[in-house]
Amino acid sequence: MDFAARVLAISTFGPLALMLLALVFSRLPARGITPLWKGFHAVSVGALACAVLAAFGPGVPAEEHPWLISTALGAGLAILVQCLGTVIGVFSARYLQGEAAQRRYVRALAGVLAAVHLLLMANHWAVLIAAWALVGIALQPLLCFYPDRPFALLAAHKKRLADRLADALLIGAAALGWWNVGSGSLTDLTAHLAREGMSLPLHASAVLLVSAVILRTALLPVHGWLTQVMEAPTPVSALLHAGVVNLGGYVLIRFAPLLEQATLARWILVVFGLGTAVLAGMVMLTRITIKVRLAWSTVAQMGFMVLECGLGLYTLAALHLIGHSLYKAHAFLSASMVVRQTRLQSMQGEQRFVPISLWLAPAIAVSTVLLLQLGLDPAAWPWWWSALLGLAWAPLLWWPAQPARTIGAATRSTLAGLTMIVGLTGAALVLHTLPLALEDAPHDTLGAVALAGLSALYLCLVLLQTRPHALATWRRWSYAGFYVDEFYTRLALWLWPARWTPDPPRTIRPVPTTLAEANALE
Repeated sequence: MDFAARVLAISTFGPLALMLLALVFSRLPARGITPLWKGFHAVSVGALACAVLAAFGPGVPAEEHPWLISTALGAGLAILVQCLGTVIGVFSARYLQGEAAQRRYVRALAGVLAAVHLLLMANHWAVLIAAWALVGIALQPLLCFYPDRPFALLAAHKKRLADRLADALLIGAAALGWWNVGSGSLTDLTAHLAREGMSLPLHASAVLLVSAVILRTALLPVHGWLTQVMEAPTPVSALLHAGVVNLGGYVLIRFAPLLEQATLARWILVVFGLGTAVLAGMVMLTRITIKVRLAWSTVAQMGFMVLECGLGLYTLAALHLIGHSLYKAHAFLSASMVVRQTRLQSMQGEQRFVPISLWLAPAIAVSTVLLLQLGLDPAAWPWWWSALLGLAWAPLLWWPAQPARTIGAATRSTLAGLTMIVGLTGAALVLHTLPLALEDAPHDTLGAVALAGLSALYLCLVLLQTRPHALATWRRWSYAGFYVDEFYTRLALWLWPARWTPDPPRTIRPVPTTLAEANALE
């Protein structure tokens, strides 16, 4: 390997090393917070440059570092994670001006990013378990940034319990896999599956693995902590919803060879993913608070992502992961703009839609997606997945009741919706050709189950729009999340009682008016 190739290979470790450097730098004494943030921004940009270089490099040879590996998907996600970390860091420096615990915040943020980079390169059960555990440990100070808010402490407590259970399940999965294969290497696991196939211990390992992912990804019934961490700073919410919670999808994609031969594990993913998507989708429709609706949206999207992995559509799951990360980071960081838009809409009255458009939309949307797929790339994915995409994009064809009083307005609304559906479908087909080195294995039986479940979700959505008064009781239950989280909260506090006392209220620091006062506050 020549010098240039060696530099590109070593740059694979650059993001991890530089984030660890930022972690160490945050513990050193400094004159103030401003130099600390400037140092973090500089190191973060350097880590992003290393991630970009690593994506074009040959990767580190497996014989040199057998416990770490560089894959096409891992390299792409490393760029995404570091880009989000850089943007969130810049946003946080402005958002947290005047806060007393900024040094602890920088330290925790650097620790989360370093642990995520380690997880993306993990090629051994021990590295995977340690990295995922470190992500949760580093995230705790961010979730409890305001220690005088009891709901934030309760959400962090519930997440900590779910993480510890997930760690135990992962250790059990690793022990079974290691004992059966004779090695903890994930590469050796893939080779063993190709050579000898599945065995009973590996089936059990796959079930324990997907159970751990369900706990880590905030699926039912442990989803409550994800919707209750809204009292953390907004950039923490962006980091959590756009990056950390998506790691479950990456882990499932990483273990695709194991899951493809584990029928029971796939069924567990489909059942929990579909149930979470349907329940969270209904709850999200009844919520008003912007950040809470975004949180329930994340829960629903995690259900869809796990469902995609259970159906064997790993390429679409990877694209979903990337798209959701970008969208949710923008949504949280621009939440103030969304609040203003929502207030304007509320002043105009509750938005209603023409009932006939609610029933015609799925047929038109599904037909459009199917025609595009058959015309551009018939082998991209199975027909039932086109039907699922059409159901997901059908609301784009709804006619608003006020402007749709004329045929011309309804026609314009339909054409705009069709344009967006064609664009989204075309983008999905183009992105599907990316060299992610993922082998999809669609399962038609599971796909039919998923299509039936999402059709039921769409029917509930239409009924909420057309018969809101007749379904008032059901709407109240939906608003309360069907009380699933209440049962989990009681169980969590019974299994692991919380022993904390909220700190006294924080003293509001004065806003500096001169440079001298600003330096004194730092």
